[in-house]
Formats: sequence, C-alpha cells, structure tokens
Amino acid sequence: MAEVVHAAGARSERVTRYRIGERVEAAECDDLIAVEDPLEIRIDGESWSITMRTPGDDLDLVAGFLVGEGVITQADHLSGLGHVGDAVFGNTVNATLGAGATPPADAAARHSVMTSACGICGTESIDAIEKQARWELESDDTIVSAAVLATLPDRLREAQTLFDATGGVHAAGLFTPAGDLLCLREDVGRHNAVDKVVGWALRQDRLPLRGTVLQVSGRASFELVQKARLAGIPVLAAVGAPSSLSRDLAESSGLTLVGFSRGTAFSVYTHPRRVVPGR
Repeated sequence: MAEVVHAAGARSERVTRYRIGERVEAAECDDLIAVEDPLEIRIDGESWSITMRTPGDDLDLVAGFLVGEGVITQADHLSGLGHVGDAVFGNTVNATLGAGATPPADAAARHSVMTSACGICGTESIDAIEKQARWELESDDTIVSAAVLATLPDRLREAQTLFDATGGVHAAGLFTPAGDLLCLREDVGRHNAVDKVVGWALRQDRLPLRGTVLQVSGRASFELVQKARLAGIPVLAAVGAPSSLSRDLAESSGLTLVGFSRGTAFSVYTHPRRVVPGR
C-alpha cells in the first residue's frame, strides 16, 4: 500500500475573494494556505542548516537531506534521529551519525538559511555541488512503458491531499515500473518533497532505490537529479522542463531523465533505453 501522508501542513486564514463577472463581487471566507516554517537540522548536536519546509515528515526530510549531502547511504549510518525537546517550537531535528557515515566536511558553509526553493544554497564551491554517488546507475536495467510513464503525473496529482486543500505545494512520488505508488510526500519546496521520499526509503532500509521511478510535480532541476542519483533511482520524470546542467548530470550518471510529462506526451532527454513503446 502506498505511503501517502497529509500532515498538519495547512492553516486556515480569513481572505477576501473576488469574482469578476457582469459585476464585481467580493466576499469574506476562510481559505487554507500551505504552512512554511523553519526547521533547524543538527548533526551530532551541532547546527548544520536551517531550511524552510512544510511541517510534517521532518525525520524523513532530515534523513533524505543527509542522503542528498552524501553523509549517509543506509539506515544504520544513523544511530539516532529525533526532535530536540528544548528547541523553540520543536522545529529542530538532531541526527546522530553512526559507524559508516561520512561526516560533512563543509559544515560551516551550511550555516545559512535555505529557502524552500533552494536545495544547494550554502555549498562552498561548484565541486562541492556534485556529490560522489555510492551506487552506479548504468547497470540498472529497469524498463517502464511509455503508456505507464504518461499516467504518473495524474496518479501523483490524485494522491496530493495537501495540494487539494491549499493549491500551494509540490509533490514527489516514488512508483514501481508498473505504476504502483510506493510513497508520496508534499512540501512547499520541491527538493524537500524529494528529500522526504528518499528519507522514507532510507528509514525503511530500501536504498538503493533500484527499479523505481521518481515523478515530481515541478521542473527537473540539477538538485533533483542529484538527489535521485544519490538515492540510486534510475528514472526521474518531471512535469516541467530540465535544465542543461540537470541533463548533463543525468547523462553522465546513467539516469533516465524525462521532462514535460503532461497528458499524453513527454520527452526523454537521457538514456532512453529504459522507456519502451509497449503498453
């Protein structure tokens, strides 16, 4: 059964809604908006970064974030993960690294606030952006039919309960090649949504995510290709466009990158061998 979570990520606010027709009508009503709050991430008790996110699935978010930073690759690389009790509003998670983890070398560079639109803010150099992947993707022989791939944006959208309530969040969904939804996460930040999916997989001891497809609701940015690569995901499909850098990283990594996946059409930018015409 798919892991789909709708946490307390929405807040009711009073708004004035206008309707423009033969005459202009205005009325006050209640509306739900997506919550965006800061989360402090600590590693071994030391502050690592502050990221803006939609509350809920915070432990998944931090675990996935650490996978994306190349710090951990499996569940036992964490000896502890939990909210800090004495932190303000409980918006702090501490990760205690275990044997086999790679402590971050550029911690000082991450001591800035990352917005919900940023997944690589605070890195010290271009070289630091491209993390070393633990698993290679070239040998992953996952095959997905074009017909199934085309249905994934709609399947993702149908499972987006928080988007239904607010209209203000991104989503990432992990699917099997047959189109079965394994996990869905939503967040105001598209990179956060992916981190939450990857963190869920790590905490379920599922990494590397061979034989899976990651469908995202936004564009195919470099940071999302990077996160998919570090989680061992062979196919990344996006509703929006890829960038030149994301395309180049996908090509060199052996990852199949799909963009403009809308309705009955999409474009495969790299490693098209994994997508077949059959239904």
